[in-house]
Amino acid sequence: MPMRMRTPLPSLDGSAHWINGGEPREDALAGRPVLVHFWSISCYICHDVVEQVNRWRDTYGPQGLAVVAVHQPRGPAELDVAAVTADALGPMALTQPCAIDNAHDIVGRFENQFVPAYYVFNRHHELRHFQAGDKGYERIEAAIQKVLTEE
Repeated sequence: MPMRMRTPLPSLDGSAHWINGGEPREDALAGRPVLVHFWSISCYICHDVVEQVNRWRDTYGPQGLAVVAVHQPRGPAELDVAAVTADALGPMALTQPCAIDNAHDIVGRFENQFVPAYYVFNRHHELRHFQAGDKGYERIEAAIQKVLTEE
């Protein structure tokens, strides 16, 4: 069953591997809105839209938004940590913490079924917006702007 609005931010523990500084500490996320972005190395849409995600990171990060990426493998060929790391740091240009969730531990806690997928949490780490796919990015950005101004 998909996560419902106001569901608490699931734990980010359990990933086999983290890049870009490692797993975000709970105290580093405390009081900050969070965008969790799921992607896959074989997802062409993920690669086509990553510039938008990175723009949000660069624009709203200084305003307090924490961005976390999660690689969700869609098959055995996507379990190569070195290949995923090379893609994340190369073509995807991810600088935010990125989990390589080969065992689907994080994916399972989010009950995520899609890539790309976007979960926007407010400062209290309650889910305020979910969206998947390659359309309607203005709604994600509006949700980000809203959680940045909410108390």
